[in-house]
Amino acid sequence: MVANPYRGEVSLVVNGEARVMRLSLGALAGLEERLGSGSLVELVERFEAGAFSAVDLLALLAAGLDMPLSDVAAAEIEGGAMAASRAGARLLAVTFALPEADPA
Repeated sequence: MVANPYRGEVSLVVNGEARVMRLSLGALAGLEERLGSGSLVELVERFEAGAFSAVDLLALLAAGLDMPLSDVAAAEIEGGAMAASRAGARLLAVTFALPEADPA
């Protein structure tokens, strides 16, 4: 399965299976609540500043994969923690990226 960044999608290989992550509005609301964040801006700033924990990263990935946190915590992520961190950062970036202006 190929991720489409214009739809806010990012690929991650979980337990040997290529999966596509995407943060719906509902997933973002759940992530805010789970991480005790007061706003979407605060949530993004937390990750941009590198002030996130492993639990924060697991919650982000679980929201993007639409999987229970415990399943993501027990999963084998191809590339390990570094690949998971990169995928999480990319997921936030494409979720909040402004579309490029159409020159036409």
